[in-house]
Amino acid sequence: MVVNMGFFNSIFKKDKVAERKLSHPDQLKINDIIVLSDSFGLPETLRGQEFQVTAINSYEYENKTDTEWVLQGTNNIQLYLTLDIDDETYLKFSLKIEHNDVETLFNLDDFATVFDEPGNTFLEKLDDTAHTTSWSSEQYKQQTYSQVGYFHRKDNRVESLSSYEGKDAGEQFELYALFDKDETRGIDVEVWQDGDTEVFLTLFRPTTDIIDMYPGS
Repeated sequence: MVVNMGFFNSIFKKDKVAERKLSHPDQLKINDIIVLSDSFGLPETLRGQEFQVTAINSYEYENKTDTEWVLQGTNNIQLYLTLDIDDETYLKFSLKIEHNDVETLFNLDDFATVFDEPGNTFLEKLDDTAHTTSWSSEQYKQQTYSQVGYFHRKDNRVESLSSYEGKDAGEQFELYALFDKDETRGIDVEVWQDGDTEVFLTLFRPTTDIIDMYPGS
């Protein structure tokens, strides 16, 4: 009897893939899926929803590098997830908002002072749009002014990031960040070298808000 070892090896490899377990968000890869809790601390559009990882990027700063997971929801919501690591680890969800959202949320003249030195802007919310409901807070205070970073379309956990200068060095930007009084919600403003400005509402939640994770196909 001739034993086809290649056949058995292929089965063994498939079994090894099937055995992959996810116990922490930092293990997420492209196509993996997370399931969020139905906690009232989450915006209604996130409660009990499933999201799939569609891309993984990296934000490189002087003293740290953050992995970013791009999440696509079954309800067509796109989110960005990073991990805020200090004494404890928190999920940082980011929701990109448009100019009309900013215009509704804040007085634009006040918002523009985010870019003024020394970076002590205080913002009060005017109103929400349908897109920002449950994501925003009543007041924000600026904590970060013009922090230089580099954006890489790479997973820093498995790929080496290029040096700051030279070919494929990443896209440079400046970060401006504000937080509410509890530091559970915030605003990130990214200003790119071509002048493009992106605004995100951020939400910090315990890792237990991810109630299930499983490998994608």
